[in-house]
Amino acid sequence: MTSLLTYTFKNLPSTSQWALRFSMRPLSCSSQLRVAAAVQTKSKQTLAKPNIRNIVVVDGVRTPFLLSGTSYKDLMPHDLARAALSGLLHRTSVPKDVVDYIILGTVIQEVKTSNVAREAALGAGFSDKTPAHTVTMACISSNQAMTTAVSLIASGQCDVVVAGGVELMSDVPIRHSRKMRKMMLDLSKAKTLGQRLSLISKFRLNFLSPELPAVAEFSTNETMGHSADRLAAAFAISRLEQDEYALRSHSLARKAQDEGLLSDVVPFKVPGKDTVTQDNGIRPSSLEQMAKLKPAFIKPYGTVTAANSSFLTDGASAVLILAEEKALAMGYKPKAYLRDFMYVSQDPKDQLLLGPTYATPKVLEKAGLTMNDIDAFEFHEAFSGQILANLKAMDSDWFAQNYMGRKAKVGSPPLEKFNIWGGSLSLGHPFGATGCRLVMAAANRLQKEGGQYGLVAACAAGGQGHAMIVEAYPK
Repeated sequence: MTSLLTYTFKNLPSTSQWALRFSMRPLSCSSQLRVAAAVQTKSKQTLAKPNIRNIVVVDGVRTPFLLSGTSYKDLMPHDLARAALSGLLHRTSVPKDVVDYIILGTVIQEVKTSNVAREAALGAGFSDKTPAHTVTMACISSNQAMTTAVSLIASGQCDVVVAGGVELMSDVPIRHSRKMRKMMLDLSKAKTLGQRLSLISKFRLNFLSPELPAVAEFSTNETMGHSADRLAAAFAISRLEQDEYALRSHSLARKAQDEGLLSDVVPFKVPGKDTVTQDNGIRPSSLEQMAKLKPAFIKPYGTVTAANSSFLTDGASAVLILAEEKALAMGYKPKAYLRDFMYVSQDPKDQLLLGPTYATPKVLEKAGLTMNDIDAFEFHEAFSGQILANLKAMDSDWFAQNYMGRKAKVGSPPLEKFNIWGGSLSLGHPFGATGCRLVMAAANRLQKEGGQYGLVAACAAGGQGHAMIVEAYPK
């Protein structure tokens, strides 16, 4: 397949023609701050399938999402995950011994707690007889945790599963260099003083250079921010458009926070510190202030900056997922059904962040729905440019035909239904925990607005993506 960027810059006479091909109504900050009026409940057909168990989410919680290096900086990942699990127990009053299985997602693993799900579960007081495992799939790790839970329940293996995720970017593992690690391992095996001295004689100062973790692709060695900058250029998305979208996200998040709509957030008493009660990355600014920031990745002409990118975040989330008959037998009123879902993968170089574009039409077809049936869209916002590129690609027949092998575009989500309580740009993005936040945002919005179907979608490192249909539970 011809490289998207190669096609862009070699085969199109000018960027303006590319922008025309991927035309999209311009973002206006003032117009995008209007939150849609409550959607009237529609009498659509349910997505229940014969001979397949209905699976519901009863409720979900998350710790406040905080900028890395702030109040959570002295904790370990399992501390945050334990707080989310404890918050879920308190919110739902589910008996601990009823839970059949626990699954958490994470990306940057703490070596002392490689199976953080198990350690957090024990710390939260779950039975030591309850199995737990940890999954990793980059930014859709907790999505994978939830869909694994769905599969366990659908197959009859379990009735009650807790799924969630955690990320602590304040303390990421920093390794010794490969040469230093090899020397230390060889020294531990040396049996004589002569062997030790021989090994030590080979030591060089550059052995002390650490290996720092990076949000970069192993296959391409490119950082995600660099890829986002190239994607924005390929789709002719201006710096102003990206800043406008970021401002929209922060403004809507602040509004939702002030109105008490972020009900999934549970307070967390940080040991030795004050109780944290809300996300601290929501910071509406002005376009003038945002315009002063320099490019963060491609310098000096890039358009991706700290202001229109999601920030490194600490946080954890958890949701309670049950078979419908089990939930009703226990006296619960579920919030939503978890319906069809889809995972996709594509080129990790030029289409790294286009997972939602590829996953959305597939999951809609699987569910027998169209974009017009969706009442609430919750998409992960890695970068403003990534979101806007996906919206343009989804609204392009040309892209659908030339890159996706489809006859026609799926269509772009209407912004009045899209991330109207903020998104990852403003609320934060703990890699392993964001998926559960997306699902609960969709479920809570459907409940408040009277809609029936929500669509959750996210991109992930490796050129992967995920989409899921959430159906409101009938009142």
